[in-house]
Amino acid sequence: MHNTLKRLSDNYENEEFLLGDPSWFMHQVQGELNQEAMAFIASCFSYGSRKQFMPKIQNILDHSRGEMFLWVKERRYNTMIPDDDKCFYRLYTNRMVRQLLDKLSQTYISYGSLKSLIATDYRQQNPHNRDCKIPAISALETLTNTFGGKIIPHSTSSACKRLCMFLRWMVRDDSPVDLGIWADIMDKRTLIMPLDTHVMQQANRLKLISTKTTSMTTAKKLTEAVANIFPDDPLKADFALFGYGVNK
Repeated sequence: MHNTLKRLSDNYENEEFLLGDPSWFMHQVQGELNQEAMAFIASCFSYGSRKQFMPKIQNILDHSRGEMFLWVKERRYNTMIPDDDKCFYRLYTNRMVRQLLDKLSQTYISYGSLKSLIATDYRQQNPHNRDCKIPAISALETLTNTFGGKIIPHSTSSACKRLCMFLRWMVRDDSPVDLGIWADIMDKRTLIMPLDTHVMQQANRLKLISTKTTSMTTAKKLTEAVANIFPDDPLKADFALFGYGVNK
């Protein structure tokens, strides 16, 4: 099984993986701040049917004209998203989306980037660990505390699939898919598997886990299991599980 998963991860972690995947959007903008902003927004809406959420993200990218950071920081989205209770995407109203973007805008004004927010929060809480890289669970706590709401889960008792995916994009380096622009502040060995129904199904088939309950506890157990195969880069297994599902 180990060799199969390693082969599948190598086969599927390539530029072709980007096609039809929400990670594609962060490769359409230039500069780390634009990439961070695009990746965060894309991750927030990456649930449900790709045929439904991909056009929503594309529309945001089109309106930003590639200047995602300034589009958010300067609240240019106000001309695109009305302040009302009409549906933006599934259960999310226009007002809810604006509230999320308002918080992101304020974060950029106060800290300059999400990366700086996470680093500042961790250093303040761990003043004696200034030279240590930040564990993913601390980054998740900072993000959920900052953006708590219906779009972003309130706490890390949830599997936090979209935030775990966002952190994978930001932290994993030497990848044709993931950006690795936060690799200097976070260790990819601490990343947690983005857990959804598809990943759960494949992990159960491979007997990596034995539960069908989607939770942070399950996500951590699966990450620990795949770390036996990819000890230096556990979330490389995300591509392997995707490939195993396609092959099956």
